[in-house]
Amino acid sequence: MKRLGILLITVALIAGTVGCGDESHVLTISSTAGGNVITPGEGTFTYDFGTVVSLNATPDAGYQFVNWTGNVSTIGNVNAAATIITTNGNYLITANFEKVDFTVSAGAFHTVGLESDGTLVASGDFSRGQCNVDNWADIVQVSAGLLHTVGIKDDGSVVAVGANFYGQCNVSAWTNITQVAAGYYHTVGLRFDGSVVAVGENGEHCCEVGNWTDITQVAARGRHTVGLKPDGTVVAVGRNVEGQCNVSGWMNVTQVAAGDFHTVGLMPDGTVVAVGSNSYGQCDVGNWTDIIQVTAGQEYTGGLKVNGTVVAVGRNDWGQCNVSGWTNITQVAAGYYHTVGLRPDGTLLAVGGNDWGQCNVGSWLLR
Repeated sequence: MKRLGILLITVALIAGTVGCGDESHVLTISSTAGGNVITPGEGTFTYDFGTVVSLNATPDAGYQFVNWTGNVSTIGNVNAAATIITTNGNYLITANFEKVDFTVSAGAFHTVGLESDGTLVASGDFSRGQCNVDNWADIVQVSAGLLHTVGIKDDGSVVAVGANFYGQCNVSAWTNITQVAAGYYHTVGLRFDGSVVAVGENGEHCCEVGNWTDITQVAARGRHTVGLKPDGTVVAVGRNVEGQCNVSGWMNVTQVAAGDFHTVGLMPDGTVVAVGSNSYGQCDVGNWTDIIQVTAGQEYTGGLKVNGTVVAVGRNDWGQCNVSGWTNITQVAAGYYHTVGLRPDGTLLAVGGNDWGQCNVGSWLLR
């Protein structure tokens, strides 16, 4: 009888195992505002027991992926936009996105901060009037260039101050702008419809963006311009001596940043790619993980990690890469030789060159 009991238990276990393999499970996927799950999509899906399903969440322009929540016990990495889930049961999961408030911008030798009431503060080089923003109001986004500063008003119009040698501040006629980016001597604007406009120096064709369509983000630095499309592909025009415009093979990129001589792209799994000059190791980002925002300066690259810490590689003559001790950061901005970090309470940190007072932001409170 004992041997028969063992045999029956064994048969039952085998039957149970076979039964698990024959089961189907329901995976329900949704997302918050600010993005979509493109693989396998959103809705309800049925999979066999043990199926490994790829997940890929893509943020909209101005948003970033935060994490997966819900029944996440079998998700490979809840903090990665591109990951997997194993269907060992019925799961309900959500991809969470949050708006990226780029409230601080680092120019060549000046820093600009956006207050929640639409006013601005600025510190640093004022030799060309690039810090004369005290009378600006109703600003929703700001970008600091070499010697000029550009801001978008809440009605989609644009204002600019500073050096205008090449007409880089001639933006008063622009309308329906959702994002601006300031380069060396040129300014780029992204319109609601995904088209792009540019003014300023065009010696290396960095302003030739008139045929761009379906753009969700723009970046400008040095003498090149970069655009991100909804499908994660990237376009670029302008100076390419160092290969900073060699982005045609990039796929699934969620954010781009333009340095003086290099271009950086953030991938949905939190990894980073870079092309262009690597004279100081500014493109050595292949081992970065869990990155949620990238920034690029002159010959260095910064990255914000999901845990609020910051990493940086490249030129460090002025200590602009000395950010390893920073914590609880929500945005990072790279200038020429200085780096600025924003905290949730609106306070700021800054390291690097401070000849013009561009790092004198300790008293700021951006809310």
